[in-house]
Amino acid sequence: MRFPASCPIHIVMLGCGGTGGHIAPHLYRLLYSVFRPSTAILCDGDLVEKRNLVRQNFVSHDLGRNKAEVLAERYSAAFGMECCYMPRYIESEDELRRLLQPEQEDALVILLGCVDNNRSRRMCNEVFYHARDLVYIDSGNGLANGQVVCGVRKGGRTLRKPVAGFYPDILNPTDKFPSELSCTEASVSSPQAMTANLMAATLTLCMLYNIIAGGELTTRMTTFSSRTVNVRPLLPKRRAA
Repeated sequence: MRFPASCPIHIVMLGCGGTGGHIAPHLYRLLYSVFRPSTAILCDGDLVEKRNLVRQNFVSHDLGRNKAEVLAERYSAAFGMECCYMPRYIESEDELRRLLQPEQEDALVILLGCVDNNRSRRMCNEVFYHARDLVYIDSGNGLANGQVVCGVRKGGRTLRKPVAGFYPDILNPTDKFPSELSCTEASVSSPQAMTANLMAATLTLCMLYNIIAGGELTTRMTTFSSRTVNVRPLLPKRRAA
């Protein structure tokens, strides 16, 4: 699938923790390298805690600060870009739609889902199917295994199904939005290896690079295991000659 190689770029990233935090520096580096009008909006309502320093892209100096604020300020300054962030969880379809509205009408709009709950994924899925034009890349992982899926809407049609098209259980979540969690619930998280987050971030960035810099994306989704160091892409079926 081909993408325009010269239009402005508008990216909204939900989640700045285990995966999003590792995406951030290379996201800004990529946008800086393509010499096109670009906007990146990072969104997260969480604060940096000491336990985050093990597998997330933060240092002790960041403790107590909002994750989206830390990453946006750090890397927008490093690459001389505008600093845009939302220091709260995005849990409303209307708010997400507003964030996805670019200033330039011809912009390539990309939603990066780096969340750790299916309630947020269901929200992203609803926004995706009501969008006229949208690229939605979702990454998710457990302890060592995970997947990255790219959905595409163009002209009001779904050209590539999003993550819920491959994992329909996402649409029937039993979990909560982050803001709905109690302090006890929020302090408990599923174990994840730092290598799984890094693989998810790298594969997401590979898709982004191919879309933005290469103008073409072949892979529909990728599954991976950091334990076996295995990556398996799902490619479109070849048409019979």
